[in-house]
Amino acid sequence: MGSHHKIIAAELQVRVEQVAATAGLLDDGGTVPFIARYRKEATGLLDEKQITVVRDRLSQLAELDKRRQAMVKSLTERDLLSKELSQAIDRADNLTVLEDIYLPHRPKRRTRGMIAREKGLEPLARLIFAQSSSPVRVEDFVNPRKEVPSADEALAGARDIMAEWMSEDSMARAGLRKVFTDKAIVGSAVIKSKQESGVKFRDYFDWREPAVKVPSHRLLAMLRGEKEKFLTLTIRPPEEEALSRLRHQFVKDDNWSGRQVGLAVADCFKRLLGPSLENELRSKLKERADQQAIQVFADNLRELLLAPPLGQKRVMALDPGFRSGAKLVCLDGQGRLLHFSTIYPTQSEKQKIQASQVVIELCRKHKIEAIAIGNGTAGRETEAFIRGLDLSPKPVIAMVDESGASIYSASETAQAEFPDHDLTVRGSVSIGRRLQDPLAELIKLDPKAIGVGQYQHDVNQAALRQSLEDVVESCVNKVGVEVNTASAELLTLVSGLGKTLAANIIAWRHEHGPFRRRRQLLDVPRLGAKAFEQCAGFIRIGGAENPLDASGVHPEQYKIVEQMARDTGCLVEELMAEAAKRQGIEVGNYVSETVGLPTLTDIMAELAKPGRDPRDHFSEFAFAEEVNSMDDLQVGMRLPGIVTNVTKFGAFVDIGVHQDGLIHISQLADRFVADPAEVVKVRQQLTVRLLEIDLPRKRIALSLRGL
Repeated sequence: MGSHHKIIAAELQVRVEQVAATAGLLDDGGTVPFIARYRKEATGLLDEKQITVVRDRLSQLAELDKRRQAMVKSLTERDLLSKELSQAIDRADNLTVLEDIYLPHRPKRRTRGMIAREKGLEPLARLIFAQSSSPVRVEDFVNPRKEVPSADEALAGARDIMAEWMSEDSMARAGLRKVFTDKAIVGSAVIKSKQESGVKFRDYFDWREPAVKVPSHRLLAMLRGEKEKFLTLTIRPPEEEALSRLRHQFVKDDNWSGRQVGLAVADCFKRLLGPSLENELRSKLKERADQQAIQVFADNLRELLLAPPLGQKRVMALDPGFRSGAKLVCLDGQGRLLHFSTIYPTQSEKQKIQASQVVIELCRKHKIEAIAIGNGTAGRETEAFIRGLDLSPKPVIAMVDESGASIYSASETAQAEFPDHDLTVRGSVSIGRRLQDPLAELIKLDPKAIGVGQYQHDVNQAALRQSLEDVVESCVNKVGVEVNTASAELLTLVSGLGKTLAANIIAWRHEHGPFRRRRQLLDVPRLGAKAFEQCAGFIRIGGAENPLDASGVHPEQYKIVEQMARDTGCLVEELMAEAAKRQGIEVGNYVSETVGLPTLTDIMAELAKPGRDPRDHFSEFAFAEEVNSMDDLQVGMRLPGIVTNVTKFGAFVDIGVHQDGLIHISQLADRFVADPAEVVKVRQQLTVRLLEIDLPRKRIALSLRGL
């Protein structure tokens, strides 16, 4: 295990001690958010991202060890494990090297080389491979009884054997692997009969670029085209360069034997090494593309989950529609359903008047402070209707991204929350709650349903799921959870809890009433000391008996704060309320063997803003009133928009016309941009310039240049 720590420390460029301490905390049941937030001294200030890498790499290296052990076992059982082979296997530090070492000894299906050996042609292969100046008597190996009727058959068999030797030579594989890595060209071409049906892949009908430079989104697009049988895809270096590399290693002389070896080289590359290394490179490029695409999705999801909440405001929410009308609900400040009905604001004049009366009366009756409108079909028309009403006091009016609302409305969670209401009511409630608190509502969805990634269905699904789960857990714990109002879904994601303990907390809350102290969590069935240690700092109790219970100060640190208050001659409440009293504290006086300056600095920050929501403040946004569809667009327009998705090739922006526009990476700034995430983020409000409109293909090109 120590060797693993050294490998990871070198990769992260941190000290081995930091990795070892982090590994120990993870083994002890620590979660990534807890370790990053409350064990900074132990880890040497590793952040969540680094701790996640330690966790994942430890798992990968453990899998490598399992593969190594399986190889040793197989070789031992077949009496093939020499001392040299054992040492080589022990030294292998990655799976590629390990598999190269094992390849010559791996049990195989019956190959052409194996068949040639059975015919007694291995001695001939060795004579030729030696490339001696002495003549080779091929006729001595002709044996009709062993299916070697001619010299040509004998030579073909010998070349099959030599080709396998070359293919299994670790030096040859390593050298040619470098040629593939450095010089391979990714090429795609359309299957001739699919030119019309595969038009969405038109950009890749005749495409070539170096594999080392192919961006993730382009590779994933070509792989999808190949999978859907519209494209053929190759990833190969120039053939002559690859053959030259192999000839240099294996062809020793320009004599008859050397020429036979040269023929074996060509066969080896075409039939064995070439396909093998192409598949290997394809897998590596796919893995790299997956990692980049998953990172894009994770970054976008983080921004979406941490979008500014409106807060505990009374909300009217509308899920718009034309013929079916707009499904309307009213929610109280905690998101509880007060009213539901259907209005028809986009139909006849009579129905519009009736809808107006309903909205005005409901706003008055329920003291509505904000109106949330889903951004799907009829969204802009419904927004225009609402903005045209004379509402007093004037509520906040916001378009809300309804991605995944229909999935939520049909989910078990929605059915449990609203067993007596249909899908339309549940969907509208979700839209309203997203405005109140995006994080609390969106965590009820499978993150993949939110749709803020690129090629999310094409990447490694297990890796994507783990990454997105990490992001959701990180966001929930970053914000903190009010234990007396949180849903089971939200509590499930708190560090150290999970479904069972979350359900037990809610059951305890129903039986005993609101929690008044964090320590009461220990009264919850099955919530022991370890779970309490992990979750307590992320749980908030508003109006608690101890004001620290509403903050991010961990209970294990309460004594430090209490000592600070005593030394300052005040109560803890006063220390939290009065900056002047905190300014007189010399934090260095409270350093101990277990608590250092990083933790003390965090404590002081929490005392200044106890339990403060780290998310930005909510700000109103409105689309251009005169623009409601693509027909209203004109090149050169400057329009307000909201970023809906950030990819490696640019950013998609909602400008209120039911079709997102694309700001290509080249149009994001008046300078070179390597990564769109440097410039924009999901839910960012900005002003864009309209570059181009393609109505038949429903494409909108936007720009930020010159703005």
